[in-house]
Amino acid sequence: MENKLSVLEDVYAVIEDRKANPIEGSYVCSLFQHRKGMDKILEKVGEEAFETVLAVKNGEKDRIISETSDLLFHLLVMLSANDIPLEEIAEEFKGRRH
Repeated sequence: MENKLSVLEDVYAVIEDRKANPIEGSYVCSLFQHRKGMDKILEKVGEEAFETVLAVKNGEKDRIISETSDLLFHLLVMLSANDIPLEEIAEEFKGRRH
């Protein structure tokens, strides 16, 4: 049985690869190489969080899904930029289950 959430690991792996092996024209690479660095990544996280909140407020399911996907993507970029693997986030969640 396929773990549908493994796509997050796949996306994170691509982000990590782009960080280590920049490809010209890659959006991920542009975030890592932006002259403002972390500020640009955090700006995108904030922008996508706001857009997600608005979609929820307006009850727009398709937009909620789309904006949440954008938000999760930019959160993964933020984690990668801070050298935080998904496993550490998973461990944090596990610790909170008790």
